[in-house]
Amino acid sequence: TMLPCCRWLQPLIVLLSSALLTWGQNCPASCLCPDPHTVDCSGQGLTRLPVSIPLDVRRLLLSDNWIPKIPSDFLVLYSDLVYLDLRNNSLSCIEPGTLSTSSRLVFLDLGCNNLTEIAAGTFGESRSLIKLRLGNNPYLTTVNENAFLGLTSLRELELERNALSGLQVAALSQLPSLRVVRLEGNPWVCNCNFSNLFAWLRDNSDKLPTGVDGMECSLPVDGRRVALSQLSVDSFRECQLTLTLTDYLIIIFSGISVSVAAILASFFLASTVHCFQRWSKANKSDEEDSDD
Repeated sequence: TMLPCCRWLQPLIVLLSSALLTWGQNCPASCLCPDPHTVDCSGQGLTRLPVSIPLDVRRLLLSDNWIPKIPSDFLVLYSDLVYLDLRNNSLSCIEPGTLSTSSRLVFLDLGCNNLTEIAAGTFGESRSLIKLRLGNNPYLTTVNENAFLGLTSLRELELERNALSGLQVAALSQLPSLRVVRLEGNPWVCNCNFSNLFAWLRDNSDKLPTGVDGMECSLPVDGRRVALSQLSVDSFRECQLTLTLTDYLIIIFSGISVSVAAILASFFLASTVHCFQRWSKANKSDEEDSDD
């Protein structure tokens, strides 16, 4: 009775053995593949992305290496990728469009790198992205107001311990699903440019893990650090008197309009006076002719 059972299991055993052998062969050198959809190349001293990554990879772990760049076409072939960990590498920039094909990407970790700027369109409207880590980039000074445009599913955003002195509110207000945002540990400057962000932080303190108590800023006058919890909207009252670019344009346009109106009025007045003088001379000549 055992022999027919063994005969039935034999093809299955051969199929599983073949699958395991193929799976092992597809795993990149110096990497581990604990399951058919995971590639773990963490801490291998890599200076570039590994080759021969299986096309059906879903979890790609590349943390703790020396990778300086992600090719702009890297994710074109990996449409099933859900989890990408590039923490603690040497990335200095992410070219816009690099992640535009990552339609299923849910988790992205770019923390502990050398990023200097998050440009507009960096994430290419990755609508499935839920968690984005950008913290601990000590040279990150600029985040474009459209850097996160299209990330409609993003719930967690980490921007802590970077080199941000300011951040436009538009960058955060474009995230309708945002639930958690980390901004502590940045060298914020409490000037008029920061006033709008301060108001947003006060209104959305429930999204900050430690509230505004965990954040500080430096005063523009003497550089003294103060906790945001010690400030209020009145602290930025003087900023309401600061003229914006729109104000300057209105003033310039008004000045030009007044000047043009004054020139036209002067021309009209001069023309009227000239006509009146000619009319007076004509009347005077007629009177003299009549007297003669």
